[in-house]
Amino acid sequence: MNRKILYFINPVSGPKRKTILQQVLIEKTLEQNIFFEILFTIANGEYPFLVDKINKEGFTDVVICGGDGTVNQIASCLLGTDVNIGIIPIGSGNGLALAAKIPRNIYKALQIIFTGSPTFVDAFFINEKFSCMLCGVGFDAQVAHDFAMQPKRGLTTYVKQSVKNFIKAEPYRFDITHEGKTFSTEAYFISVANSNQFGNNFTIAPKASLQDGLLDIIVVKKMSKARMIWAILKQIRSGEVGTQEERNFHKKEVLYFQTDKLIIHNHQLAPLHIDGDPAETSKIFKIEILPKAFRLILP
Repeated sequence: MNRKILYFINPVSGPKRKTILQQVLIEKTLEQNIFFEILFTIANGEYPFLVDKINKEGFTDVVICGGDGTVNQIASCLLGTDVNIGIIPIGSGNGLALAAKIPRNIYKALQIIFTGSPTFVDAFFINEKFSCMLCGVGFDAQVAHDFAMQPKRGLTTYVKQSVKNFIKAEPYRFDITHEGKTFSTEAYFISVANSNQFGNNFTIAPKASLQDGLLDIIVVKKMSKARMIWAILKQIRSGEVGTQEERNFHKKEVLYFQTDKLIIHNHQLAPLHIDGDPAETSKIFKIEILPKAFRLILP
């Protein structure tokens, strides 16, 4: 079957690389003798024409050139379609791409598009909203909200916003229900992870897999700020999955467990992010894995 690639370029992600990226896509895809078309992403993230275009014109692959938020928007439009999805990571965090071992280098990432293997990966829904990588409630979501308001993106800006919010962060009250049991906690943030990281190789869920049919849940509980830094570093280095049946599970400073679904009662309306983009919060979050959500082109 002859391949037809539809490239989407986010004009906001990686602005310094945008011009060279477009040139590379054209040059290298022509070398492969593959038909292609280049479109630019839309600010509102809505693509009502996309599935019809793919079906009518016979596109086999949709390659997303952007960050996690762009991947989320386009992949959510493609659920249920017979198409492969590729990523050329040019966003700020690129958590899904890095978890999938897709390099930031444009040439190397594009080579994976040409030679990689389309493989089913999981996603999940939070209150019926699609997430391909990770969502968070609390401190990290506030960082995402503030980061989105900044005129300049990039890792430096993200770090500045993280430090600013860390200084003023306060814990939130949550009730968490899974496997028929509910427990209450005060926590700075809760991460629901399908991939193993926030992005930039900051690995919050070291045991997470894109293909295991499970979500990795990380709850960073109330503690001193100094202690929280140590606890998060320990989680990054050697976090081990636990269960509620463990004798001392709920005494841990960072709770780390896996499940296919859960409910979070968000009593203080802690902020929410989905795949790094700010999202509207809610009193209750119903979260469930979506196994084999789409085919991702992997190395």
